[in-house]
Amino acid sequence: MAPIGTAVPIGAILGMTAGYFGGWVEIVIMRITDITLAIPPLVMALAVAAVLSPGLVNAMLAVAVLWWTWHARLVYSVTRQLRTQEFIEAAETLGASKLHIIFREILPNCVSAIAVKTSLDAGFVILIGASLSFLGLGIQPPAPSWGNMISGGRDLLVVAPWVALVPGLALVITVLATSLLGDAWRDRLAGERSPG
Repeated sequence: MAPIGTAVPIGAILGMTAGYFGGWVEIVIMRITDITLAIPPLVMALAVAAVLSPGLVNAMLAVAVLWWTWHARLVYSVTRQLRTQEFIEAAETLGASKLHIIFREILPNCVSAIAVKTSLDAGFVILIGASLSFLGLGIQPPAPSWGNMISGGRDLLVVAPWVALVPGLALVITVLATSLLGDAWRDRLAGERSPG
């Protein structure tokens, strides 16, 4: 979960900064975000893991370097909606500093969106870690990982298919569960916001 722990704060801060200040700050941050979004995280992780020594830390670091963009884009759109609200104007009128407005007024209103996005991303983190281990660029044997187990069991598919199928099934169930949890959380928060 290291990419999430790194990407969320970076993306949230950059998204709030771009959304609140606007102007050239918004243009610079969002153009960098757009350029970075063009690079698929898994491809970057494969490239970094191939150049550096194979290992989960290097691969996850590469994913985290690019992952902040999704959170920046999300928080940016929420912040743009919030910056015209009356409570932001009231805080500015009362002389609140820009840092106070960003971290005490805007950030609490972004937390639900960030939490849902983070829970949806958890499955992707697990899947990337297993994919890199399967390819030999993630966790190295003899350390256990689902990717290593699936990779080791693919030669035994005819004789003992359960060697690869059980860790594969565990991976599928875990990723599906985290995705369903994120969907349920999003639906619950949407229900709480709807009038009536």
